Amino acid sequence: MDQRIYHGKINPTDIATNLVGHFNRGNLRVQQFVNGNQITVQIATTSGSQTALSILLQSVEDGVSVQMGQQAWLGVAASLGFTAMAALQNPLNLIGRLGSIAQDIEDLQLTDEVWKVIDETARAIGTGFELSDRLRRLVCEYCNTANPVGESNCIACGAPLGNVQPVTCPHCGFAIIHQENICPNCRQRI
Repeated sequence: MDQRIYHGKINPTDIATNLVGHFNRGNLRVQQFVNGNQITVQIATTSGSQTALSILLQSVEDGVSVQMGQQAWLGVAASLGFTAMAALQNPLNLIGRLGSIAQDIEDLQLTDEVWKVIDETARAIGTGFELSDRLRRLVCEYCNTANPVGESNCIACGAPLGNVQPVTCPHCGFAIIHQENICPNCRQRI
């Protein structure tokens, strides 16, 4: 399951509304399920390969967590397999299956298209992977005083604050410890 966290003044409804508006067309069907502060959006094809993708949108402190499930692509594999068998029997069968092949390829790119819509929505609202201002506080390891991010020394006791400066993963927005080289959320090198 792929997860990203968008920090800022954004809520799950903002993203869900744009996903429904973008994908509820043509051979795609979108369903939305609300449960408290989380929304599940399911995008499924209505013809051809019958694939489905679920996106869980949940409010977190100062933002939204987006978790995308694995796309159920067995329908695509079956459709492409049928096309291959038909082509072996008679190569001219490919001409009749061109529309299905194009649809299968489009279905395989659904996950990338969903992330693109979510990223565009977050950017339009003015949010992103950066920590919000409210979360930009560091606590001194020696006296437990809250300090603004960027301070090199504690404003109360003068101790160095270099080891507690917060950063976020540039790939998924997860808050990480400054010394980490690999994000514990998306496992990508930082």
